[in-house]
Amino acid sequence: ARGLDPAVRDGLQRAIYNVAAVASAVMERGGPRAVEFARHRVLLRESPVARAGVYVPGGRAPYPSTVVMGVVSARAAGVEHVAVCAPPGSDGELDPVILGACGLTGASAVYRMGGAQAVAALAHGTESVGAVQVIVGPGNLYVQEAKRQVLGQVGIDGFAGPSDLVAIADAGIDPRPLALDLLAQAEHGPGSLVIAISSSSELLDQLDSSLQGARDTGALARLAWVPDLELALALAQALAPEHLQLLGPQAEQLAPRVTCAGCVFVGTAAGTAFGDYIAGSNHILPTGGAARFASGLSPLHFLRCFAEVRIDDAGELARAAAPVARAEGFELHARSMEARIRDNGTG
Repeated sequence: ARGLDPAVRDGLQRAIYNVAAVASAVMERGGPRAVEFARHRVLLRESPVARAGVYVPGGRAPYPSTVVMGVVSARAAGVEHVAVCAPPGSDGELDPVILGACGLTGASAVYRMGGAQAVAALAHGTESVGAVQVIVGPGNLYVQEAKRQVLGQVGIDGFAGPSDLVAIADAGIDPRPLALDLLAQAEHGPGSLVIAISSSSELLDQLDSSLQGARDTGALARLAWVPDLELALALAQALAPEHLQLLGPQAEQLAPRVTCAGCVFVGTAAGTAFGDYIAGSNHILPTGGAARFASGLSPLHFLRCFAEVRIDDAGELARAAAPVARAEGFELHARSMEARIRDNGTG
């Protein structure tokens, strides 16, 4: 702060205090939050988008579980209109299980369309498809690239690449369920990545035997030996996997220290497939290491947070902020605030 004009320093310090107070209130989720200052008030409000779209892939099979993950999250946020689009089958119709899931979740509209063009239709609207404000859901690379290209026109959940799973396992666990967990995620096909990490060579050999006889789906499977679970945790953190399983007492103790994963499954009973369908966690998760900065789908993706500012007496704020505005070269910003001093008769 050396060399700062005292008035500018005072203004910045006041801004830091006020912004920190409001930022802390943002972290206290759960309805409107008001931050009261001496002469003004900031009310934090949340509002859902009016219309959202959920893309449900269908190239290899129907995915009613994705309907659940997307529509239920949007409805929980309060979105009024939730559209689902999915590619039709060879007969030109949607799979009945998709339509059934749309009915059960309360989807507002269902469109028989897929691919990049479906994303474009949701983002820009057509004669028969209403434009939405947020598009979420997995899909192939064409679909994800289309989502990336319409970002800015609409909000998106993220770029969903191939699925991945990292499992950290203790010596002595039953290898059979873990092998099935790895094979289950490999079912997602080419580009999928499954990795088991352990300090037990015996466990890794057992897993290797199970994986060797499995059907080739195009997924990449790797088994990694580490001298201790500290290194296993460091490796998992660096990979920031979509799914992270911790199996065995020692591995499970790592759970509170995990900070980079889409979803963490703790315990030998907690297979990733439960999260894909029934546990309640969302299966639309950051992939490709994006868990370093991104989160899984939730109602927050459909909410907008904004502030409502009411000022009773602008004098103190204007006097503190005007020097900062002038330091930035914005004379009219300063004057617009100072005009309120005169208007209030306090100047």
